[in-house]
Amino acid sequence: MAYITGFIVLALLAAFSDAGPLAHESHGAADSKCPLMLKVLDAVRGTPAANIDVNVYRQKEDDTTWELFSTGKTSEQGEIHDLTTDVAFTEGIYKVEFATKAFWRKLGLSPFHEFVDVVFTANDAGHRHYTIAVLLTPFSFSTTAVVSEPHD
Repeated sequence: MAYITGFIVLALLAAFSDAGPLAHESHGAADSKCPLMLKVLDAVRGTPAANIDVNVYRQKEDDTTWELFSTGKTSEQGEIHDLTTDVAFTEGIYKVEFATKAFWRKLGLSPFHEFVDVVFTANDAGHRHYTIAVLLTPFSFSTTAVVSEPHD
């Protein structure tokens, strides 16, 4: 178990370190075009999780319902950029829904989870940029987030 935990930590460190792959072409130095970036990794095969459908929802003011905010599909690198803009990504509660069951079924596996949801509060302390990483197996998942300091 210690080997698996160590591998997960190393994989996440590599994904977010300066030694990792170069940033997406749309990213500037301040990451100004991408306030929300997603990265999904397949822990079974040790590869990026490509072609996962993702829906992003924003909680309505009634605090009980969600409205669709954005959609996307992970690239061959397991990433999604440009889901929203700085202007549209306002303060609120967001839910990112990853269609993991369909992903595993395409690989011939029968997973436990229908979806993986990540719910978080955004921009409540000023405008920030968010990178959410998800590490998947058919029966478990782990998430982490890298959140910038507030800026104008």
